[in-house]
Amino acid sequence: MAENNWQNFLKNLGEWRGSFTKISPQGDILDSTLSIINLEGLENNQLVKFRLRRFEGNDYDQTPTQDYTQEYRSLGKQIIFFETGTFSKGSLQLAPFSDFGSEFGFIKSDRRLRCVLLYDRQNEFSSITLIREFRSNSNAEEGPQLTLEQLLGKWQGIAYTAYPDFRPTDKFETSLEVNQVADNQVQQTLCFSGATLTSTANIEGNKLVFNTGDNPRQIFLLPDGTSTNAPIKLELRKPFFLEVGWLVNEKERQRLIRNYDATGAWIGSTLVIEHKID
Repeated sequence: MAENNWQNFLKNLGEWRGSFTKISPQGDILDSTLSIINLEGLENNQLVKFRLRRFEGNDYDQTPTQDYTQEYRSLGKQIIFFETGTFSKGSLQLAPFSDFGSEFGFIKSDRRLRCVLLYDRQNEFSSITLIREFRSNSNAEEGPQLTLEQLLGKWQGIAYTAYPDFRPTDKFETSLEVNQVADNQVQQTLCFSGATLTSTANIEGNKLVFNTGDNPRQIFLLPDGTSTNAPIKLELRKPFFLEVGWLVNEKERQRLIRNYDATGAWIGSTLVIEHKID
């Protein structure tokens, strides 16, 4: 229901201090900008006022270089909030010669992590924006750069798939096993809803490259326990998905997946909350 989407949105209320970090299509960190985001509930939380300020340098007390506000009484149909407050937002449709992108937002206690994946008008992967946020006046800390060693092992989880038409959310069990099978190769096996998918990637620095199949993909291992999993190029008339993962701690990982069908239409988003068992 749309009203539940709004209630889940409200779990993000507060003041969040952090930074916007631009990352190249090759996974290189380019630059960062400090930010403060305020999400304030008004009129008995029927209205939410959004304010974004960005700052140059390393000081939140200076005059912001950007100060943007917006008010919300409802949410667009391109965004879904899960019960935890985590959300998936992005383009409704892949189309020729148009920009395409998705935002993935996680929240856990006094931390938020958001990541934006963008494609250019030729449908080629063009940039990552990583947004690391901490609730003001909290003791929340940033996680370390994600490493392959942290992902190795067996993970069991619960997945929740939500749909644009707000039909009831599907819930199912998942398992993921990640093994390093050679000095420069890693293999992962994913099981869900009776299906088993196995794939092998080459290890290239902070990147895992999956070249098998007709749609090559790459996973970047990024700061604050973040991973991105996306096609190098989006192909028209082929289904695809975009994914961002967040290693909340050594034993818990969350993944957000945004799914598109062969027509390029967004058909649903999945939140996976998984725990390491081995």
